[in-house]
Amino acid sequence: MYDGIKGFRDFYPGEMAARRETIDTLEDTARRYGFREIGTPALERAEMWTDKSGDDIVDELYSFEDQGGRHVTLTPELTPTVARMVVAKQQELSKPIKWFSTRPFWRYEQVQQGRQREFYQTNVDIFGSSEPEADAEILAWAANALTNLGLTGDHFEFRVSHRDILGGVLESYDADVDTEAAIRAVDKSDKISQAEYHDLLVEAGLDYDQAEEFADLIAGGDLEEVKSFADTERVTAAVDNLQNVLEAAEDFGARDYCSISLETARGLDYYTGVVFECFDSTGEVSRSIFGGGRYDDLIESFGGQPTPAVGVAVGTATLPLLMQRAGVWPEEEVTTDYYVLQIGDTRSEAARITRELRERGHVVETDVAGRSFGAQLNYADSINAETVVIVGEQDLENDEVTIKDMESGDQTQVPVDEFPGDLERPTYDDVA
Repeated sequence: MYDGIKGFRDFYPGEMAARRETIDTLEDTARRYGFREIGTPALERAEMWTDKSGDDIVDELYSFEDQGGRHVTLTPELTPTVARMVVAKQQELSKPIKWFSTRPFWRYEQVQQGRQREFYQTNVDIFGSSEPEADAEILAWAANALTNLGLTGDHFEFRVSHRDILGGVLESYDADVDTEAAIRAVDKSDKISQAEYHDLLVEAGLDYDQAEEFADLIAGGDLEEVKSFADTERVTAAVDNLQNVLEAAEDFGARDYCSISLETARGLDYYTGVVFECFDSTGEVSRSIFGGGRYDDLIESFGGQPTPAVGVAVGTATLPLLMQRAGVWPEEEVTTDYYVLQIGDTRSEAARITRELRERGHVVETDVAGRSFGAQLNYADSINAETVVIVGEQDLENDEVTIKDMESGDQTQVPVDEFPGDLERPTYDDVA
């Protein structure tokens, strides 16, 4: 007997049915916004991450040397991959490019609530537009997808910020500040003590008084105060851009879900503009549900033409926690429209009924194990069959089949050549 690997999960049919319903809702919402599905590889060159984040990131990757001597890794995220894909066919692709996909990713990190080493994400991205409407459409898709899942504004909130506000304020200090390190400190601020947070800011180049001042200013979230404090074109432009995005989000129906939170920084260094994270409004789910933002420099850094981009990645690890807390997680059970039960030598007629029902798009099972009448009926009950079609030798001698409603237990006989007949989805109530 072999044990599963830590951080990798099995999904049995009931739970997988709930996950599939959730993923289908996310993807169907993306399609209605005009996003087109793509497929991407599980394996990429590790340099796509080490070149941007340094060799230390290898400890977080499932990386190895393949038989061709290449340093490769199981992909820990999608954004570098889609950036590579855009660069490869940049001249052929109509702008804006609107893509989505759902697939697994792998990171070697500590397993905890809502965090596994293999995890699944639905990624939604727009390439080729720097307009606030592109950011707002990503926010609108995310809000629409969540409400389509049954969630409301009482269940979640989007905390929205702008990386250039943070970078611009840090730049305004008379100090040699490692801006990326300071922003990563901001990103960790809600997970560590205030003293640890200030220490990280000091390590990034601020003195203790500046660190305290900066932390208080950012925590306050007053955009006008921030503009006045920094008094730079960079911060003013960033504040204006954030406000324009929120105005567009108002028109797109997503503003009510958004709150300004300048402590929302997103830890990855490639973010350049508006960023946001989705949180459980009650705080019961301690980690962010998902996040996204603008990354205008990434395509160029991969050798392409300058191309603005914005996107979001919705993980299916923390999202179920939010849905379960809100009471909207789908039932973890399999469902079946019909079970065609065979008694005796009736396979040919049972197979004909099974085929015709399946051709109409229904979920249909029939016996493939040579079981008794009672065993088949028990199995039909275990798969939540709505209707059982009993095809027995005695019934066929009378040119009939029996239609049984599994919830009520009622059943009736109908002529075999009239089932399923012209009805799209015949049930007991239709034929009784």
